[in-house]
Amino acid sequence: MNEPNLTRFGISIPNKLLKKFDALIDEKGYTNRSEAIRDLIRNFLVEEEWSGTGEVVGSLTLVYDHDVRGVSDKLTELQHSFHGNIISSMHVHLDEHNCMEVLVITGKAGDVKNIASSLIVSRGVKHGKLVMTTSGGDLN
Repeated sequence: MNEPNLTRFGISIPNKLLKKFDALIDEKGYTNRSEAIRDLIRNFLVEEEWSGTGEVVGSLTLVYDHDVRGVSDKLTELQHSFHGNIISSMHVHLDEHNCMEVLVITGKAGDVKNIASSLIVSRGVKHGKLVMTTSGGDLN
């Protein structure tokens, strides 16, 4: 049954590549190729927003050594200076020396990347990773 908002199209793909794709979508639990291809297209469109001026949301995970002098104060100060973009934070004590902060950051893609970079390069931060996505409003 064809739904009015769906378009069928054909693609050409080398057999070896298709076999690898089929194995992967089976491993991930997709029920068919169409849904897997729709997800690939959505991911491609979301990543395109990251390079543009679109609104994005990101989660930034920082792991830092809280024994490094002033690191906690510096990270808190930076977070307060971006209070309009940082909408949530969570602090976790990993062990007696290390902490993790998880921040949710919204704004233009470039702004989110810059905020994340300013936090990641702070003295005492051992590792930082930004994962960005979109609100999904235009992804049907």
